[in-house]
Amino acid sequence: MIKTIFFALFLSLSINSLAQSLEPGSGFIEVQGGPVWYEISGDGSGIPIMMLHGGPGGTSCAFSNLSSIGEEWPVIRYDQLGSGRSGRPDDMSLWQVDRFVQELHTIRMELGLEKMHLLGHSWGGSLAAAYVLKKGTEGIASLILSSPLLSTPLWIEDANYLRSLLPENIQNTLDTHEQAGTLDSDEYQAATDEFYRRHVFGGDRIPPPTNCLGVTRNAEIYEYMWGPTEFFANGTLTDFDVTPRLHEIDVPVLFIAGEFDEARPERMMQFQQLIPGSQLMIIEDAAHASYRKKPEEYAAALQSFLEAIDPEN
Repeated sequence: MIKTIFFALFLSLSINSLAQSLEPGSGFIEVQGGPVWYEISGDGSGIPIMMLHGGPGGTSCAFSNLSSIGEEWPVIRYDQLGSGRSGRPDDMSLWQVDRFVQELHTIRMELGLEKMHLLGHSWGGSLAAAYVLKKGTEGIASLILSSPLLSTPLWIEDANYLRSLLPENIQNTLDTHEQAGTLDSDEYQAATDEFYRRHVFGGDRIPPPTNCLGVTRNAEIYEYMWGPTEFFANGTLTDFDVTPRLHEIDVPVLFIAGEFDEARPERMMQFQQLIPGSQLMIIEDAAHASYRKKPEEYAAALQSFLEAIDPEN
């Protein structure tokens, strides 16, 4: 009993000192393939939150919309190798799920994150789920799956359903150009923009925060791993599917999605049922970019969830 109490006290002290040691700032960590840029923001005393951006090939810049969270829980974000401020190696063999998992693990070890909350948005949700299923949940205080890609076949099934709701002329334009292989045509791009307006941005395209200007994504990684558009997958993630193993996740889980999300709320409900005790929050009047369009509502959902797990913060 004495040993148990001592260990619990030691763990609590370790977590508190860990949070205090994460001073705000940015830098680079060397991973397989090159340097990865990271930033720590906020001086809260809670368990740190590691945030994984979407893509593949996206950037972490827009997570700055959630800066208020840092007042209670330090926020760590990084640009995955190949995009944003990180190195851009010319080696296509690097763009594999397992390497991204190891990249995350290397960053975690270098920062000394014995305990952390793990949030992944879109492709970042794929990475977060793959990480805990490969590395285990020790030290993972909670998992937040934000509009996650957890099954490409189910994602495309939902995308096809959402496409069927578009005006018939737009559907015909998409079908015609996909069959002809003319995806670069202005007509196809305009039709694609209508899908994005409805189910990605939830309205007009959302301008990036000012601190994101000049921080660019990598379309080559996106197309190699996913495909040409959100609803047309022909890359290496075509067979990605972790849903048969979701029941193995044994930490608190929160699903978040926008009301009009391409990661459909109905599908998130199905995923929620696969993880006992998991929760689901739907951000009203938002789509896939919910944390960009409704940052205050999104941050409030995170805060409510995290406070229940980290009540002393």
